[in-house]
Amino acid sequence: MDVQQHQHPIAVARAEAGMSLADLAAAMRTAARRHDRRSGTTKQQVHSWERPGANPPSDWSQQLMAEAFGVDPALVPLLGWPYWLPGNETPPMLLGTGDTVAALREAQRRAMLNRRTVLGLAPAVLVTLAADWATLDPTLAKAATEGKTVAPEFVSWLESSVQQLTGLATPDWRHTAQLLDSYYDTVVGLLEGAAYTEPVGTRLQLLASSLAQTLGWIRFDHEHHTAAAHYWNAALHAAHHAGDTDRGAGILSDLAYQSMWLGHGTPAAEVLDHALTRTQDPTARSLLSLRKARAHAMTGEARAARRAIDAAEHSLSTATGTPPSWCSWMSPADLAIDTGRCLIDLGEPGPAHQQITLGTGLLPASRDKTRAVFLTYEAESLAHQGEIDHAAATARQALALAQRIGATRCLRQITTLSAVFQPHRQVHGVDDFLNAVRSIA
Repeated sequence: MDVQQHQHPIAVARAEAGMSLADLAAAMRTAARRHDRRSGTTKQQVHSWERPGANPPSDWSQQLMAEAFGVDPALVPLLGWPYWLPGNETPPMLLGTGDTVAALREAQRRAMLNRRTVLGLAPAVLVTLAADWATLDPTLAKAATEGKTVAPEFVSWLESSVQQLTGLATPDWRHTAQLLDSYYDTVVGLLEGAAYTEPVGTRLQLLASSLAQTLGWIRFDHEHHTAAAHYWNAALHAAHHAGDTDRGAGILSDLAYQSMWLGHGTPAAEVLDHALTRTQDPTARSLLSLRKARAHAMTGEARAARRAIDAAEHSLSTATGTPPSWCSWMSPADLAIDTGRCLIDLGEPGPAHQQITLGTGLLPASRDKTRAVFLTYEAESLAHQGEIDHAAATARQALALAQRIGATRCLRQITTLSAVFQPHRQVHGVDDFLNAVRSIA
């Protein structure tokens, strides 16, 4: 299975503008002359900025690039590099403006681009979105005035069908994604042009939110991060419109998880703080607290991470009723494994391995995607402890699962970990694992 390389954000912006490397360099030189200054930007320089891991352009070069792309220069410091680049980040529509359908359609448009990107929402935008959600009062859906009336029975059929599709095991999602897209288009079309009572409108908003949340995860698993972020933003709009604060908190948690996956722990912790203000369900609070612990551990904040782990344990131990559907899978297995992941980040591989081993043993067979991610954590923990042969065998198992599921983000997680094994090729099992990784590159 091929794991494609991400398109660099500059390359994405150039493609949307129809610019070659030389075109962008020339436009930047022209922009400099408008300021009575000179720029030595060449196509070779632009190419060097597009290389993986390259340092970003200087502030001056970014200002010139913004002018070349027709971007308001004020967005450059506001959104930060590379989030201001066109084709990578469109600031989400504000909550409470009545633009729910527009947000749902924008997510659909982004998904149609079908490209792998390294960007979600800009951290500053993500935190602002979460703060708005935590303070604005929800507005219930109002009845539309045009189109044919939507029968409640038809909405019930849609709800049942979508529930069956989203309840399938993760490996089946690759086969159901197109069906989910068609249901999404149908539901958004009803919100756009049909007439319905207020209760039916609320149900349609919640159905749109559920579909957008699931479609966001499908795009996220295939590393279409910009599309995933826009689906989750749309899901947040629809949940807010319907007044479902528990679902809204879960969607913010998904956005925070993506932010952590892309290496941004600090904004993720802020988003989760906002999410925790509007959900009281113990299972939901446990998940949010656990992800907050991960965010703090990423940034080395050991005390804050342990407080969040304690809060997650306490909330899960008090859960007695039926949790919201978006976190119904949360279990002691997840608590143990993510605690172990935190301990890896905090430099405690021994206790981390104990927690991850415990949790992996508790994980049900139906959650193979989660198992693939967690086995990769376990392999990393073992490698840190010097148990290279055991680590290689565990990583090989994770790779096999990830290949079967077809989630490219899991495959990339494993291929990134493979660098740890390069100095140990003489150890039993390492060469086989590295050869298997090379076969998917």
